[in-house]
Amino acid sequence: MSGRADSDTPPDTRAEDPEHTREPEHTREPEGADGGEEPGDAAGEARRARWTAAGAGAVLALAGTAAALLRLTGPAPVLVPVAYACGAAVCALAALLGSRGRTRRALWLLVGGLMTMALGDQFD
Repeated sequence: MSGRADSDTPPDTRAEDPEHTREPEHTREPEGADGGEEPGDAAGEARRARWTAAGAGAVLALAGTAAALLRLTGPAPVLVPVAYACGAAVCALAALLGSRGRTRRALWLLVGGLMTMALGDQFD
């Protein structure tokens, strides 16, 4: 064993008994009273990120599909509904990746899919 023989802390610097240092029940705030979750709740943050990525991808995929169908029936050039459909497919892939926890890739795919749809709108 290494270390000094007198490395034990003196009695006046030791922590008090945890039972005597607790706050009284009536002065403590109930857990979750501030409306948020615990600061170290990484699992909750990851769950919210997955739901957000999956939800945003699904909404954008449905919007892109609806826009592609509407543009297909109108007088727009063929490139416009194809761009909307491709953008919707990329957003659907982003929703799938987001639900599996690949939220950064899903974010970039959402941006790419939305840009593809916007590009298709420029051809109209």
